[in-house]
Amino acid sequence: MRTQAGAGRMTTSETTASGALDAPLEPTTRADDITDRLVTAIATGEYLPGQRLPAERELATSLRVGRMTVRQALARLVEQGLIETQRGRGGGSFVLAQDSRPEQDARSTSAVAQRTLAARWSDLSDTSAAIGRLHGTVAEAAAENRTDADVALLRDRLEAYRAADSGLASQKADELLHVAIAEAAHNAVLRDVLFELEARVSIAAPAHPWGGRDGMREMELRALAEHEAIVDAISAGRAREAAALARAHVGIDLELLERVVRGSGGGGA
Repeated sequence: MRTQAGAGRMTTSETTASGALDAPLEPTTRADDITDRLVTAIATGEYLPGQRLPAERELATSLRVGRMTVRQALARLVEQGLIETQRGRGGGSFVLAQDSRPEQDARSTSAVAQRTLAARWSDLSDTSAAIGRLHGTVAEAAAENRTDADVALLRDRLEAYRAADSGLASQKADELLHVAIAEAAHNAVLRDVLFELEARVSIAAPAHPWGGRDGMREMELRALAEHEAIVDAISAGRAREAAALARAHVGIDLELLERVVRGSGGGGA
């Protein structure tokens, strides 16, 4: 899900008020940077409690670093109580629920997320704007090129989102619906460029940030209403309407990131 691109640009006063830029900067290593990205991914709900993180090799590829750097970062997340590792078949690194973490640790995680997002804010805002425009283009192409089979799949994916439980199941259903929209455009280049841009904002792309529990269900229901309108427009071939709806819809993501930078939490869809 996502936000109207330029709508999320924050003023200097808003960012400073969040406290994210008040601390003096210290020299960092690549492992520090990757640790902060992963902490932020968990804090913004790119990866939700109970979810398994991608394997070291996948994370190294998506983050463009060596596996040793990823291994160091994951070890730090274990020390901070954000993830646990399980051995054997079906094992890996799993996100832990944050309710049981000491309040001081939770505040530290929030501070890392605020600082990391604030430092990247200009790029995040511009990239989100580009993603919004591209989502509109993809939805427009889907409305023009969809087949009967595409429409049937979109309806199925919409109903799966409607029926999904809040949280991880809803996030996955959302991802599958957006993938179906991209496939209905029948343009592999558009699809791949969109997913590549989304990966610059979210490590878990094409899954979207989902936020914390506070406000999550409200955002999921908002997203449902927007999903219904987008699928209806695509199914009926109303290309311009589908484009406008899709561009507005992707604003949800940037709104969520803004809340984290401002320290007000929130949920996403």
